[in-house]
Amino acid sequence: MEWALVMHADQRRDVDQAPFVLHPLEVASLLNGRDFSDDVVTAGVLHDIVENTSVTVDDVERRFGVRVAALVAAVSDDPSIKDYGARKAALRDQVAAAGAGACAVYAADKVAKVRELRAKATQDPSVLHGAKLEHYRASLEMLRAATTGLALVDQLEFELWALDVLPPSQPDNRQFTAG
Repeated sequence: MEWALVMHADQRRDVDQAPFVLHPLEVASLLNGRDFSDDVVTAGVLHDIVENTSVTVDDVERRFGVRVAALVAAVSDDPSIKDYGARKAALRDQVAAAGAGACAVYAADKVAKVRELRAKATQDPSVLHGAKLEHYRASLEMLRAATTGLALVDQLEFELWALDVLPPSQPDNRQFTAG
């Protein structure tokens, strides 16, 4: 966690300007709460470090070993693919091929991201109709096909269902006065 805190120190989440590191820590918490191995939980903490910092997969391997590095690599976008849809489709294929641990980290990431999307929708409802949400829905389909019995997939399905059935509303900024 210390390394993630240092590497993500200057980054902020778009939705609330909170320290970005809260996202990977939430992912790790989701994994830890379901008794995944230390390697999977560690990969959860580090899952965005290659995409969002100067850290390489080789750096991760030197610090945390081959297994953690392989999981982080499996859930990291290929930056050479410029088209968003193609890049995310390649990522889903990469995760599915990498096995249960990578699917768990990926599912936890998507659960956390859909929650952030829900919060962002209170400020900008248009985010509920974009390519990012379609990627999350396609990710759910991939995870359903690639795994069995992974509770995080059920949780992702619930979070997406809640966006459809119980969409967030704009905050009510009216002032109430005692009277």
